[in-house]
Amino acid sequence: MLDILIMLVLTLVAGMAMPAGALLARIERIHPNWLENEFRHSVVAFGGGALLSAVALVLVPEGAARLQAGTAALCFAGGGLAFMVLDMLLYHLKTRAGQLAAMLSDFIPESLALGAAFAYGSKSGAILLAGLMALQNLPEGFNAYRELSANARPGNGRGWAVKSFVLMSMLGPAAALAGYFWLSANPPLVSGIMLFAAGGILYSVFQDIAPQAVLKRHWAPPMGAVLGFLLGILGHMMIGHGA
Repeated sequence: MLDILIMLVLTLVAGMAMPAGALLARIERIHPNWLENEFRHSVVAFGGGALLSAVALVLVPEGAARLQAGTAALCFAGGGLAFMVLDMLLYHLKTRAGQLAAMLSDFIPESLALGAAFAYGSKSGAILLAGLMALQNLPEGFNAYRELSANARPGNGRGWAVKSFVLMSMLGPAAALAGYFWLSANPPLVSGIMLFAAGGILYSVFQDIAPQAVLKRHWAPPMGAVLGFLLGILGHMMIGHGA
């Protein structure tokens, strides 16, 4: 019972990093003007680097380890195709929420994996994974909030976005419970979900996140992507040593 409680707290804390990032994004002005642009684009790039690290270091290796090559390829390609269809749907609906979808597609499968890790007895790895999730969700919440605010209708207010992120954070504990009680008995299914999410994230990074990180005659944003990926490397190494 104590393990379940710890698992729920970890995933909730990791999820609450999303509204924390949204609250940080509500800061209207950083002076001088060039510094605000540099900071905003750097955070976007940092989130993209963190997502790429999740794909390269967590989702793909863990997912591919338990599946045949053909099944793994189908799951990965299916995720990319699903996100392409979602992107087309959002375009026709005249809205953009690509970074929000990328954030959830990262958070939910990693929460599933965390729950399964607790069921397998790998507590130290699960704790470190939760820390990595929280550090990823902070810039992703920042980026998703900026994206949603930029496309919101005048007069709608911004408080709804933060509240919605708080509600989304509850998906983490729910996914962890599913991973602990149900999916841990079916490792190939968990692997398929992780690869599906990896394909979707990779599509989102190059379709939505990377183009927004570009800032002409500024060189800090690409370093943000490097630091975001470095965060993933360090987390991956710590998880590997702690498991």
